[in-house]
Amino acid sequence: MRLGVIDVGSNAAQLLVVDARPGSAPLASYAFKRPTVLGAEIGRDGTMSAEGVRRVVRATAAVVSRARSLDVAELYVFATSAVRDAANRDVIVRAVETATGLRPQFLSGEDEARLTYHAAHRWYGWSAGRLLLLDIGGGSMEIVLGRDAEPELAMSLPLGAGRMTRRFLTEDPPTERQMRKLTRHVREGLREAVERLRWEGAFDRAIATSKTFKQLARLAGAPPQSAGPFAKRELGVADLDHWLPELAAMTTAERAGLRGVSPARAGQIVAGAVVARTTMTALGVTSVDICPWALREGIMLHQLQTALSPTDPMALRTVRPMADGETWQRT
Repeated sequence: MRLGVIDVGSNAAQLLVVDARPGSAPLASYAFKRPTVLGAEIGRDGTMSAEGVRRVVRATAAVVSRARSLDVAELYVFATSAVRDAANRDVIVRAVETATGLRPQFLSGEDEARLTYHAAHRWYGWSAGRLLLLDIGGGSMEIVLGRDAEPELAMSLPLGAGRMTRRFLTEDPPTERQMRKLTRHVREGLREAVERLRWEGAFDRAIATSKTFKQLARLAGAPPQSAGPFAKRELGVADLDHWLPELAAMTTAERAGLRGVSPARAGQIVAGAVVARTTMTALGVTSVDICPWALREGIMLHQLQTALSPTDPMALRTVRPMADGETWQRT
């Protein structure tokens, strides 16, 4: 079965297509995206501008059209925090539905965190032990802790790179005062999460997902996307200590010319680096492994698990104890 997931986010509407089989990895057979670039289109009151709404509609219509041309059998369309948290989100959803015939769904921040964790847990396997997962999106940051298939703790905090840029880094390049205020805000926003994670105990491996972490890792010398999903990529606090002052001293246009930094994210990469460094330092993380799977793959895995699991042809018969505790009966 050909499955598709469309993610309408603050930077792009993205289509991921998987030719799914039970038990197979959700490796993309096709990917397609169209930019939304909503950073400057969300006002202080949380309302998305008319131009922002038009961008969302155009981008979503383009990726839906591509999904139809690829004969996707099942399509899941969802919008992340940029649309979900917009004050006029009902207007946005109606406009998208009018243009495409599809109504985007919303996941809560905690559900996004859980699904992203499912993907990362499946990628690394049981041998990875207890995972600490960090994901910095445009509007929110997810922090997840877990060892088993279901996480023990999943949190979503309003510390996304786009949100922090709009609120604190209003000059280009940002001033030192703006950088200090942002760092203090992130540190304060993390306080409760840090205390909770300390209470939960140690983790065995720290991992990160999201474009923010991927682009920061690429900037620090990680292999490019063309090297494939199995290339080892990591990002350390030392890398952020080196690059953060340089990024903050550049204009958005200058950052867009750097290795691994896309023009669409050049404006918010500084805030993303501040959130990443502050979070890693607060949690005692010196380095994170970059996981190639994230939310869209988590949704694919969930769909595979719930919709494509056939009856196992290998009939393994079990027995149950009877009331007397000694006799066993086949099930």
